[in-house]
Amino acid sequence: MRVPLSWLLEYAPLPEPVDAGEVARRLTGIGLEVESVEPAGQDVRDVVVARVLDIEELTGFRKPIRHCRVTTGDGTATRQVICGAANFAVGDLVPLALPGARLPGGLEIGVSKRYGRISDGMICSAAELGIGDDHSGILVLPPEAPVGADFIGWAGLRDVVLDVNVTPDKGHALSVRGMARELATAFGVPFTDPVGTGLPERDADSADVWPAAIADPSACDRFVLREVRGIDPARRTPLAMTIRLARAGMRAVSLAVDVTNYLMLELGQPLHAFDRSALNGPIVVRRARPGERLETIDHVVRDLDPDDILITDSSGPISLAGVMGGLATEVRGATTDVVIEAAHFSAAGIGRMSRRHRLFSEASARFERGVDHELQLVASAKAAAMLAALGGGAVVQGRSFASTPIEPVRIVMPASYPDQVAGLSYGEQTVIARLREAGCEVAGGGGALTVRPPSWRPDLRDPSDLAEEVIRFEGYERVGVRMPRAVAGRGRTPGQRLRGAIARALAGAGYVEVIGSPFASSADFDRMLLASDDARRGAVRVANPIRDEEPLVRTTLLPGLFRIAARNAGRGFADLALFEIGSVARRREDDPEGARTAPILAVDRGPTAEEIAELEAALPDQPRLIAAVLTGQREAAGWWGSGRPASFHDAIEAARLVLRTSRVRHAVRAARREPWHPGRCAEIVVLAGLGGPAEGAPAPPAARGGPAAGSRPAAGSRPAAESRPAAESGAAGSDDARWLVAGYAGELHPRVVAAFRLPPRACAMELDLSLIERAAAALGPTPAPRISGYPVATQDVALVVDAGVPASAVEAALAAGAAQAGGLLEQVRLFDVYIGEQVGPGRKSLAYTLRFRAPDRTLTDEEVAAARQAAVAEASRLTGAVLRGAG
Repeated sequence: MRVPLSWLLEYAPLPEPVDAGEVARRLTGIGLEVESVEPAGQDVRDVVVARVLDIEELTGFRKPIRHCRVTTGDGTATRQVICGAANFAVGDLVPLALPGARLPGGLEIGVSKRYGRISDGMICSAAELGIGDDHSGILVLPPEAPVGADFIGWAGLRDVVLDVNVTPDKGHALSVRGMARELATAFGVPFTDPVGTGLPERDADSADVWPAAIADPSACDRFVLREVRGIDPARRTPLAMTIRLARAGMRAVSLAVDVTNYLMLELGQPLHAFDRSALNGPIVVRRARPGERLETIDHVVRDLDPDDILITDSSGPISLAGVMGGLATEVRGATTDVVIEAAHFSAAGIGRMSRRHRLFSEASARFERGVDHELQLVASAKAAAMLAALGGGAVVQGRSFASTPIEPVRIVMPASYPDQVAGLSYGEQTVIARLREAGCEVAGGGGALTVRPPSWRPDLRDPSDLAEEVIRFEGYERVGVRMPRAVAGRGRTPGQRLRGAIARALAGAGYVEVIGSPFASSADFDRMLLASDDARRGAVRVANPIRDEEPLVRTTLLPGLFRIAARNAGRGFADLALFEIGSVARRREDDPEGARTAPILAVDRGPTAEEIAELEAALPDQPRLIAAVLTGQREAAGWWGSGRPASFHDAIEAARLVLRTSRVRHAVRAARREPWHPGRCAEIVVLAGLGGPAEGAPAPPAARGGPAAGSRPAAGSRPAAESRPAAESGAAGSDDARWLVAGYAGELHPRVVAAFRLPPRACAMELDLSLIERAAAALGPTPAPRISGYPVATQDVALVVDAGVPASAVEAALAAGAAQAGGLLEQVRLFDVYIGEQVGPGRKSLAYTLRFRAPDRTLTDEEVAAARQAAVAEASRLTGAVLRGAG
């Protein structure tokens, strides 16, 4: 909120001289962060009040040009000034910048020859004087302005404007009244409430005032109407009010609108003025009905939601309550009779409606933070009296007032509670004094206080709120700062260390980590080809979403990654390798409708085990996932070669890199899964509870149809850029139930690529990192690798298998067979896949390099041959593999 310092000093007078910097520091110290202190009008000089004596219209130019003769009343000769505005007449008083004058922005005025005449100064508009953005005409001054006087001093242009960041919990400070009260407390000076003495005499309901009613008490509990009739439409807003509105960032519109805006800034109570001649029937506050529409003053016709709070008459909606008025009943240039409305609307209802219609006004900002529910009668009375006095109208005696009871808030708090929160000793008397400075009524003593917060502080609801008031008024700087100490010998958890290692491994492979939005839209299910209702029902809906387009918590990381990739590709960066580690939310299987609600935990103690269990049972499942997306070129072209585009093999390798880093045993098999291409998708399975070359571990399950993961669809051979240590290979067994699906990888479906506007042939992978962390935790500490000083023995073997057999299954069988022959196998690497006439239809050849080494000796040829034969024999038994060229 922008507020002139002079306005605050009217109600919180500080001793002279006033230091604006100290004011900013004190306000910031009590929680009202002053973002900037801006001098206003300090550099303006030599602008005086002048009277127009004569006007000569110059012709022959493309726009109206006037040669004016003015006087400053100081006994000097009249001055000749050229002006292009036509909104003033002979006898009017205007601000005149004399030669040598300086205006806002550093503009200096001199004598110049223009349009064939000498211009001895400049007649100024409001924009040129820095008191608004109206430069359509000259600023015409009121008749009482003293001719020849210094305009800057007379108009009070020299000021300091504070730009204060008012947090959502301090709605009372979104007004001069609330901020001046805070300023008075910070400096220990008396505060004068601008509300004044209260209501006018004989203020009661009157049949002469337009009738008001509340149809929905949940939407509004105070609703006041007052009338002012016989306003002169020609009356202008006083200059002092215009200046203050401009300093606060609001433009002058008309007298009626400016009065309501001025009082909203001063008191914090939004007001609205209706043209009485445009109203029809009683004015009622209610919710919207199906099919209703309203054209607001911004000329937008809006479809109304049943939850919208409306002000209506017999013709239908006439205003979005607390947000924006309707076009049909707005005050116009010829309006003479005005109905002034003041109300106390539901803060939550106004907030939802404002976001729903994407309308954020000064009024809605105050209503959704909470306004004083006792201010409506007084604020409307002040508005009516001010409008009548300035506009030459008459206030209709009485008011029309509808209300519903509001239960007063009473808080019982131990007097020592602020001491416990802050870790200081304030004492009971200090606590009572500070709460009374905040406007609270405090009763009791001897250790227990009963506190009734004031009507203008709806944010004070429990003892913690009261403790904060005491602490901030006593000074946050008094609360000690102590660096928390980590318990010796613990450091990061195993899960944190594993995630760090995985992130480093992916970064080393050329991936860039990003952070996507945690929210999603229902349209993402369609774009991801997840059309089933089960997928949608599993999503958790946000009660109060930041954006209406994204009302869900994400169930997968992929849509967010796709949007980031598309944004980068749209800016010319199409060669991407991105990854993200993050949590998602999914409804629990035992609570598919999300009927459980989380308890509100106490803040003055730690939660009990029962409370934690209840809280966890009410929360959705929140597994941690890891996902990656690849687009464009995986290997750039250059003098070294033509480069290589990213393929589904790269996505699979990214998944395997994650699993290798975590040491979890895994396998890859062909699968069909949205949003991946049905023929280029791999399912990643992990063996829960086992890692390394465990004896008797089950073999990975068979592929689920389609081309085997790791195989090449084209004829001919091509080196496979893939390597993995023998410790990842499976051993004999057949218990498929121990293998769990960890995720999927492959090339994306073309429809998904088109829906998210990704580059062609984009690839992705996504794994359940929580599952991987649990499997890795079961492995225990990472064993130190055995490093042998003896030479390695290398053997190549080419095996022919059915086209549907996964390469990973053959690899696991080779490792299992070699393990049975003494555990001499150090690494197995697939280096070639061949599909063609030499192996026959429906068959493929897989070529592996086997590396053998012993830790304590040099292997003999006989030992290497025996280990090789054992590996080939086990592969033949488990997968039906045949040595290529044999038989």
